Amino acid sequence: MKNITYFFVSLGYWPSAGSFGFNTDILATNPINLSVVLGVLIFFGKGVLNDLLDNRKQRILSTIRNSEELRKGTIEQLERARARLRKVEIEADEYRMNGYSDIEREKVNLIKATSESLERLENYKNETLHFEQQRAINQVRQRVFQQALQRALGTLNSCLNNELHLRTISANINTLGAMEKITD
Repeated sequence: MKNITYFFVSLGYWPSAGSFGFNTDILATNPINLSVVLGVLIFFGKGVLNDLLDNRKQRILSTIRNSEELRKGTIEQLERARARLRKVEIEADEYRMNGYSDIEREKVNLIKATSESLERLENYKNETLHFEQQRAINQVRQRVFQQALQRALGTLNSCLNNELHLRTISANINTLGAMEKITD
């Protein structure tokens, strides 16, 4: 603050040798000149100030009107956007429900297909087991038959002598010959 005061005080000590300067001595200034200048400023400045204020007021009002119009337009856009959002939400719900129903339908189809596959596999397993059982039974029968045949041959070979053996062969030949006559 002291610097500013020293600046103005030092201005009073400058010599005014034909140059422009500030006269800080209030008593040395011409009060009439000051009052004339102030009167002119007030008289003409009042109209200029009123014009400036009116222009400013008009700009502010036009800005407010523009803002109101923009606000209304924005509100309309917001309402349209909300309507579109509601529509999209409804469509999304429909897609979601359709998706859920499609998922449920696919789930039921998958369960059905899986159960059918399991049933076919079960049938195949049962057929395979039955086939293997029949094969095992046939193998056992063949072995039993072979063993019985071997025992019978062994018993026959041990019990038969040549004469009994020849009689058995000729009886079998006669039986075969009789069967051959019947078929002809």
